[in-house]
Amino acid sequence: MQYTKKHDQPSALQRPRLAAMGMEAEFALIVDGAQKRPEDVFGTPREFIRGPLMHRQGTSYHLPMGGAVYFDTGVIEVATPVIEIEQGCAARAGRSLWESIHAVRDALDDWDRREGTDSRLTGFSAHYNVSFDEPPDGGANGRNIEALARMLTYVLPVPVMLLATNRRSTGVGVRPRKDRIEITVDFTPSPSLMIATATLIVGIVREAMKWDRFDMDELDARDLPVIRSFTPVPHTSREGWLARFSCYSRNPFTADINEPIWETRRHGKLSMREISGRTVRHFWRSIRSISDPFTFRLIGSVIRGRSPSLLELDDRPEEYEDVGRLCSWDELFPPARMNRSRYERVLIRAISGQRLRLNGQTLRPVGMQGWSAVVFEDGSRRRRTVPIDDLVGHLDDWERGR
Repeated sequence: MQYTKKHDQPSALQRPRLAAMGMEAEFALIVDGAQKRPEDVFGTPREFIRGPLMHRQGTSYHLPMGGAVYFDTGVIEVATPVIEIEQGCAARAGRSLWESIHAVRDALDDWDRREGTDSRLTGFSAHYNVSFDEPPDGGANGRNIEALARMLTYVLPVPVMLLATNRRSTGVGVRPRKDRIEITVDFTPSPSLMIATATLIVGIVREAMKWDRFDMDELDARDLPVIRSFTPVPHTSREGWLARFSCYSRNPFTADINEPIWETRRHGKLSMREISGRTVRHFWRSIRSISDPFTFRLIGSVIRGRSPSLLELDDRPEEYEDVGRLCSWDELFPPARMNRSRYERVLIRAISGQRLRLNGQTLRPVGMQGWSAVVFEDGSRRRRTVPIDDLVGHLDDWERGR
């Protein structure tokens, strides 16, 4: 499947056979104290990233470890490859994302030394993507991805706020994107909290898409807390819905998260922490099934108030202003639990250009088609596109160079 729209470029999940997730992060570029459009400064990432890259299209390039970097409407964006949804998947995605962030930061450091400049990456936004399984009935009774996205706008924002946002944040978005649900929120300058956010989102989305109905009656039947005064607005960019601060009777990003001021449909007045706790408890089994032990404990700790939420700080932390320096990968996850997913390993082999013997032919990878297929060339320079799912079974031979 070729990309047809700009917003469907490197980040889009391209229907791998296994349930999958991915993460993205956007950064403003600050050069010598002034914000600059990366397109105007560099043209393409190739101008400041000197290492081996595989070109995708436009200003999009694959980095050696499987992620991608590109410019998108005035920001630098990095994206993980698709990663199978299984236990520890969010930690793998977080590790992949921060590998890409550090690769970009290191390349900018080299560029600064060459040019005599001082550049910074300022955290702008993060996107969490979860693949959507088409219902067997084809979406009858309103069980389609658009209805799921709208229903999730009543479920996800409050617990996501506690894990991922700060006092200057303005909203949490839920967007239906062909075959995936995308949650949009501020960038979070903590790998651990980003992984916790991704784990919570994947657990809730994958469980909710199994329900018989995607509507408010289903939320009431499941006794989930819903703020009575809240009504989402259309997302500010592309299709979808936004839980913007102005959608609430008070600004939830500046309110006391422990104060029971939110009138709910069925549970009286609750605090944001209580709403989050009830929501997380409802989805606890699904969240736990895909979580690593450290993240599982962290989610519970933040929701219960044993670990601080960024919303409890006086202001947005300064780490947002210099990502990759003031905040970086924190090595809190045991290496034994951070083995790469099969999809990541396929992409890393493809990006490296290492040849593969397949069905009697020696093939050389020359590109990617979306995130889900590798483009090979044979000895006659004829091209062949192979889905990543079909390459998983050949990983051992490929990684051994056979």
